[in-house]
Amino acid sequence: MPLTPSTRRAGIGLALLTAVALSGLTACSAVVTDEDSAAAAPASSGTTAGESPFDLTSANADDRPRIDPVPEAVEALEASGFEPIQDGKLTVAVSAYEAPLGFLAEDDNATLLGIEPDIASLVADGLGLEFAPENVAWADWPLGVESGKYDVVVSNVTVTEERKDLFDFATHRNDVLAFSVAADSDIESITKAEDVAGLKVVVGSGTNQEKILLDWFAENEANGLEPGEPVYYDDNAAGQLALVSGRVDAVFGPNPTAAYVAAVSGESKVVGTLNGGYPENAQIGVTTAKGNGLIDPVAIVLNSIIEDGTYAEALARWDLEDEAVEESLVNPPGLPRP
Repeated sequence: MPLTPSTRRAGIGLALLTAVALSGLTACSAVVTDEDSAAAAPASSGTTAGESPFDLTSANADDRPRIDPVPEAVEALEASGFEPIQDGKLTVAVSAYEAPLGFLAEDDNATLLGIEPDIASLVADGLGLEFAPENVAWADWPLGVESGKYDVVVSNVTVTEERKDLFDFATHRNDVLAFSVAADSDIESITKAEDVAGLKVVVGSGTNQEKILLDWFAENEANGLEPGEPVYYDDNAAGQLALVSGRVDAVFGPNPTAAYVAAVSGESKVVGTLNGGYPENAQIGVTTAKGNGLIDPVAIVLNSIIEDGTYAEALARWDLEDEAVEESLVNPPGLPRP
């Protein structure tokens, strides 16, 4: 199934650097030496041109899946008493920080693209409202939604028990992590602790994936296996370049970024995924202020597009089929409180 209705010619090296630069906020701070940076740098030069499966221009927005209003959702919205901030519009906070989740078109630096704007646009359609996206720093959405500045946020927000105190959720993606290796690597699968035994794995400090990885290393050591070694970089670009240059064996991070970089660059491949809340189940949700009446109509729209296939089409545009949910749930159990 084609990822987008249109494709364009792009330089692999430039696309790779663009992809990992856009995904920089997924990496947590760590120490990188000058030697690390110098060793990684040559991998970004001298690359050959390749075909990008993604349209990163503003024209991509015109190719979004669209739907007619969903009568049941429109009726539920009218019955809820919810009043949009802007009459006839759904004002949606989206953070332009990470491809392919949400980012700005390369030709105008204004049009929001990615799976999150695509899902938000479909929700607005289904509710019979005009999609009105707002580019919002991720740290600013909680106050903006709670105060009524935005109707909803669609920006990779994970359902947690703590957030449910203030917000309502309708789930639309599984929170998935991925192991990536170089495209020519002999490693074909990483799904359990013994698969990382003895490997050097790039991971973000202080992240969920670091906790999972360190637990797996400890499990290997307890079982008499070589544990493995975590490797930390300041940003995703340095880690990705270390991977393709053979200085590390794998990268462990968010699946959307891993799938995007693999598809754009052709220099890496995803060899294993697991839920971001492992061993718990974590899901991503459309998020609105608690008790405002909006979340049930939103869930009706999401379940409608899941049933008719439009949802699958939207995920496929960004190579994110692995994150599909079978049903949109309202306020399901979230990740435990700290």
